[in-house]
Amino acid sequence: MNLKCVIIDDEPLAVNVIKNYISQTKGLELLNSFNNAVESIDYIVGKSNEIDVLFLDINMPLLDGLNLLKSLNYKPLTIITTAHEEFAVESYELEVLDYLVKPISFQRFIMAVNKAFKIKGYQQKDDITTSNERSYIFIKIDKKKIKKVYLDEILSIESLRDYIRINTISNKYIIHQTLSSFTEDLPSDKFIRIHRSYTISIDKVETVEGNSIEIADIRYPIGRSYINEVKSVIFNENDTNLLS
Repeated sequence: MNLKCVIIDDEPLAVNVIKNYISQTKGLELLNSFNNAVESIDYIVGKSNEIDVLFLDINMPLLDGLNLLKSLNYKPLTIITTAHEEFAVESYELEVLDYLVKPISFQRFIMAVNKAFKIKGYQQKDDITTSNERSYIFIKIDKKKIKKVYLDEILSIESLRDYIRINTISNKYIIHQTLSSFTEDLPSDKFIRIHRSYTISIDKVETVEGNSIEIADIRYPIGRSYINEVKSVIFNENDTNLLS
């Protein structure tokens, strides 16, 4: 049995991102999507017993997402999808399931969806795994453009304070996000933080020399506080002297 989903967001690109994520996730079914909260009310009320998960933006014309929630007698499991962090406390007071800040990575989407599956009684991991063999994320590269980036093309991610530079095999992208939050959204078996300023793709490591790693002819330092973790991940436990 699939969890039936509805999307409400006034940004067409954001709607397409969530649609794509839903299509790539086993156990989810999209019932409908709306670019306006007002237009969605009759549908939500009429389908109140059928909607399992609501993906809801906050800032929308005429009626915002939080006031929409307040107006509903029956609330589906609601996952907020917004570009604004400041409404998180108010949202959780309305008992939302999760609060996703745009640009939303596929990994963060799955974390939120897993909560819905657990509440609805989906216990087996097979019910919630992605059906896509090649994983990817969407990143917002300007105000109107969202770019799909395949994880297996990412070489490294570099901190630029409140921004990061994502270095891929063919391109570089600068987005407004911290290295810590972006790294948390990446699969830990594929990526590792090696320095306060760098996260790298484990599979792309070419050489290790002293306390540094080389990827695509670029050398990245390994921070002292990260050495032990890097050793245990990149090398076998018996080979930890390689980084000493």
